[in-house]
Amino acid sequence: MKLAIEHDTIYRYDHPVRRSIQYLRLTPRSSARVRVLDWRLELPARAKAGTDAYGNTLHVLTLDVPHVDIHLRAVGTVETDDREADVETDNRLPPEVFLRDTPLSLADAALSGFAAGFAGAVMADRRRGFEHLMVALAEHMPYTPGVTHAATSAAEAFAGRLGVCQDHSHAMIACARRLGVPARYVSGYLATDIEHVASHAWAELWMDGGWLGYDASNLCLAAGRHVKLAVGLDYLDACPVRGMRVGGGDEIMHIAARVVSSAADQ
Repeated sequence: MKLAIEHDTIYRYDHPVRRSIQYLRLTPRSSARVRVLDWRLELPARAKAGTDAYGNTLHVLTLDVPHVDIHLRAVGTVETDDREADVETDNRLPPEVFLRDTPLSLADAALSGFAAGFAGAVMADRRRGFEHLMVALAEHMPYTPGVTHAATSAAEAFAGRLGVCQDHSHAMIACARRLGVPARYVSGYLATDIEHVASHAWAELWMDGGWLGYDASNLCLAAGRHVKLAVGLDYLDACPVRGMRVGGGDEIMHIAARVVSSAADQ
């Protein structure tokens, strides 16, 4: 299935920003499941391209002149494989790196107790054990937009019993690491139907020599409708756009992501 993706991020400020820097992880990499056919970034200035510590494609955009808005646009086409979900072996770092806790993904006593309830199931069958944990987690904290934010930790979202894909991912990661299984955060897109895609996040867990994606928000394993942008220990490592600025006052950010499948043209 071919997906044409458009992703816009727009910042607007009350007052001119004197200078800013944006770290952009907005470029997918080809893998066994996704082939990038074409991709480009439309930015207000030339960005420096490179690779971060996790192997993600990273662009650094620096604006040294006053500005009252920033428009970042990613456009491209990918081809996805609709086969059943399976492990991916993009092992650029030892999996043990992803046992490290972070403030956003640290399991407190409540999350640790929740994870411990699935220890036997995970030991017997890691893949299915975590599928059961994922379902229970989604039941405990139903998908509810607007109740958490980028700085909400896994423990806070779990205690509040509500959250979105970022919170589900952090909670899955916290549980997996508590059970001794490396886990990492993934940012990307989810094609929810043939005409729409949402900016999304899920967790990848280490098993059978590779990474298997668990999408607790949609109660599924990551497969052909998931397009990966970046990975990291948590949201801060893998978020598509992250920046700093001097000046500007209050900020309004608008994000829109959409896709058109080739199937819609047939």
